[in-house]
Parts: sequence; structure tokens; C-alpha cells
Amino acid sequence: MTAAGLPAGGVLSIGAVLSRLQPEFPDVTISKIRFLESEGLVTPQRTPAGYRQFSHADVERLRYVLAAQREQYLPLKVIKDHLEAIDRGVTPDSGGGRVPRGLALAGAADLPDFASRSIVRMTRAELLAESGLADAQLSEIEQFGLLHPGAGGFYDADSAILARTVGELVEAGIEPRHLRPFRAAADREAALVSQMVSAQARQKNPDARERAEQAAGQLAASLLRLHALLVKSGIHRELGN
Repeated sequence: MTAAGLPAGGVLSIGAVLSRLQPEFPDVTISKIRFLESEGLVTPQRTPAGYRQFSHADVERLRYVLAAQREQYLPLKVIKDHLEAIDRGVTPDSGGGRVPRGLALAGAADLPDFASRSIVRMTRAELLAESGLADAQLSEIEQFGLLHPGAGGFYDADSAILARTVGELVEAGIEPRHLRPFRAAADREAALVSQMVSAQARQKNPDARERAEQAAGQLAASLLRLHALLVKSGIHRELGN
């Protein structure tokens, strides 16, 4: 191994890169790395046979991209601009493109990775314990279509966040029935996003499906920003500010 922690020759295969990144980013896949390469965010060298060869700098670049997506919810275009600035020796503006702080009311730190698939399986009792809801409250939330168990009657991690968020609103005096329009609006937005990326999602090529998931995530994040700004301006209007 070299001083940089790379094998002799100073390069890594895409599989070796995946092994290095997965402990920190469990959702990363070879398909995701290929997608980021296709978007120009990393440019590994190629052997005469066409195999990718990643340097230590390439691995750190991928780590930067994945962290910016997960922790700051930055779109790929903004991340690419940041990387280009870093390449020029300029400190990038870290404020642009983030999810607005107003979304913290809905748990911005808990916003989902739209491309991820939760493998958590919680029973109803576990969900109640995690969310702090009473059984009757959870039943009412389910009655108004805000939450449903998945296969086998189990709930996933996102269900716990949703239940906890609804519980906070209930404590503030908002009844679950008042939240039905949010469910309807979310379903319409999900259908719109799915329609926009459906052609790519139907392709058999894993890279195309990865691209579709990335596009869906960026569209969903834009819709969240729009929603937050509309709510903010509406509150100001209602309060006469």
C-alpha cells in the first residue's frame, strides 16, 4: 500500500472504491458511482481495456459529492459548481441550493433520501413507542390516509418520522383530519414527479434507473422548497407582515 492508502500503482477499481465508501454511505452502489461519472462529477482514468481506475483524489471527490447530497440536499448542478470552484482554488459558496431553514419545522434533518429504500421493519407497538403516539391517535392518522403499514403490517423508518411529525402537529392543536389535503397534494406531486422520470425508470439499464432516481430526488427537493416558500409567504400575508 502507498502512503495515501492505495494499492501499488495508486489506483482503485470501482469495486474497491465502493468498499471504501459504503461504511460511510451505505446506500451508495456501483451504479451510483457510474452515474456520478456520467454527470461529470468524477473522471477516473481508463485502462486500454476500458476498466476504470480511481485515484485517491477521485475517492475524496466522490465522498464530497455524497456528503453534499446527504447532509445539505444540494442538487448535482450546485455540487458540480462547487467542485469546479475547488479545482480553481476558490472556496465555494456553501449557502446556495440548500433546503430552506424553514423546512426545519418539518424535520429538515430527517428529510428522506429519495433514492434510498428503508430496510427497517417496525411493529405497531414499536412505532407507537418510537413516535410517542397513543394507539387511538395512530388509528386516526391511518383513518385519514396519512400513514399506512407496508407488507406484513410492518412500518418503515420514514413511517416513524411521519408519525412523530404528525404527533407534533396534533400537540399544537391541528387535528389529523385537517391534514388530509397534505396527503392529497403529496400524492399529486408524487404522480407528477413519477411522470417526469417514468421513461428513464422503465429502462433496463441500471445507470438509466439511477439517473431517474436522481432526477426524481432533485424534482422532489424543488417541490419541497416551493412548498416551504409558499407557506412562508402565506403566513406573512395572513399575519399582515
